[in-house]
Amino acid sequence: MGPRTKTGGTASRGVNVFFCIGEIVCAAIVLGLLSRFFYLVDQGGSSDPNARLIYTAVVAGITILWSLLTIVPLAYAFWLFPIDFILLIAWLAAFIALETLTGSNTCNAFWYDAYWGYYWGRWYRVGPVGLDVNWAGCSAWRTVLAFTFIAMFIFLLQFFLGGYTG
Repeated sequence: MGPRTKTGGTASRGVNVFFCIGEIVCAAIVLGLLSRFFYLVDQGGSSDPNARLIYTAVVAGITILWSLLTIVPLAYAFWLFPIDFILLIAWLAAFIALETLTGSNTCNAFWYDAYWGYYWGRWYRVGPVGLDVNWAGCSAWRTVLAFTFIAMFIFLLQFFLGGYTG
């Protein structure tokens, strides 16, 4: 039983490092795109970015810090899996909050045209809200949604790994 436990522990620690790297990458992509959007909103003269976007940016920042702290495969790192569950719930809430902004219409929703596409495409230079934004920033918005979901899924897998090995 000793060799099996040692091999399993080494493999699960390697998988944990892989998951931490994935969390950092997903969170950095989401945080980078949202930071760029906040910059564009500020340039457009609006001082009130959407609260759901701010929440998602905060979750991404916390994730980067947490993953950098737990990337080192320590012997008792798997006892921290309840915090992975908390971050799983935080990412799930972020995904649901962002998805409900546009629903199934994604880049055809009113919120997208009047807010994300308007500022991402810098349409504030042309005229008031309500212009046809021609899918400006659609790929960035879909990327934020996708990597928010992927980060949530990685935390789900890491939670199961921590619960199994802890």
